[in-house]
Amino acid sequence: MTFSLPSGSVVLVTGGTGSFGSTMVRRLLDRADDIEIRVLSRDELKQHEMRAALDDPRVRFYLGDVRSYDSVDRATRGVDLVFHAAALKQVPSCEFFPMEAVQTNVIGSSHVIEAANANGVRSVVCLGTDKAAYPVNAMGMSKAMMEKVAQAFARNNPTARTTVSTVRYGNVMMSRGSVIPLFIEQARAGTPMTVTNPDMTRFLMSLEEAVALVEHAFEYARPGDLFIRKAPASTIADLATAVARAVGVEPDVQMIGTRHGEKLFETLATEEELTRAEDQGDYYRVPVDARDLNYGEYFDEGDRRVATEAYHSHNTTRLGVEEVGAVLAELPRFRQLVAHGA
Repeated sequence: MTFSLPSGSVVLVTGGTGSFGSTMVRRLLDRADDIEIRVLSRDELKQHEMRAALDDPRVRFYLGDVRSYDSVDRATRGVDLVFHAAALKQVPSCEFFPMEAVQTNVIGSSHVIEAANANGVRSVVCLGTDKAAYPVNAMGMSKAMMEKVAQAFARNNPTARTTVSTVRYGNVMMSRGSVIPLFIEQARAGTPMTVTNPDMTRFLMSLEEAVALVEHAFEYARPGDLFIRKAPASTIADLATAVARAVGVEPDVQMIGTRHGEKLFETLATEEELTRAEDQGDYYRVPVDARDLNYGEYFDEGDRRVATEAYHSHNTTRLGVEEVGAVLAELPRFRQLVAHGA
């Protein structure tokens, strides 16, 4: 798949100073010379650091917050495409401050969608998470509501110029908040590598694969679509062991117990979604449920499709220690940390 970016495009990346956002910005800069990229975020220090690192006049920085409609409205004027990455993503902090997650992940996302539509943006892709499927924590619930907001816009505005879609993916290796740098630090220091539950499984994806998912959504999305990237998984114990071996030490894995809001495994596609999903090889495309409020369709007729098993990190391709090590070795940032410790 080749992601086409028309000449002269103006692209807004919300949360553009984060791990995903900054990777997306650099990918876009490589796509076209005649392009304007706007970065909307609330952290002026990260903006300053990113401005200095890129030193590229094609990138413009907008200081603001998706919680403020005016901030988003100002940033979306004259924009063609929006990649919405701004979010609160840490499970424990969202558990303690759930309304903060609502303000950013739900209301903020609504602001992005409504402002984009008001300003004639062609396409908005909203970034989700596997924790939105069968959510048990505040972060996952707020991201599930983000998906619902996007789908409701598509359902309620069938003639809108703006195509709104969402993507959902699992843990992104070496992103901000990833456990892998912590494992490297612990292994290098000779301290126990702390895991909440060694049998816990998580999907493994690179930042580049996450960006490719967003590009796929932009290229093929219809209003309300949800795109899911298939991915392998590993146990947390195998991940820790692979990191220790890469550092050159024997693994010393210590179980500390499950944290607030954690699950034994994560789900990327629910049973209900897979009943209507289109298998696109590396991706699932889940079209929006376009039924209206005709109650007969719910109570008299219903949906006769048979649900299948959900797609989750316990039943996807399972990587062993050596396979995880091979995946990690392909990550430039991982190699840098292992070699230099910084």
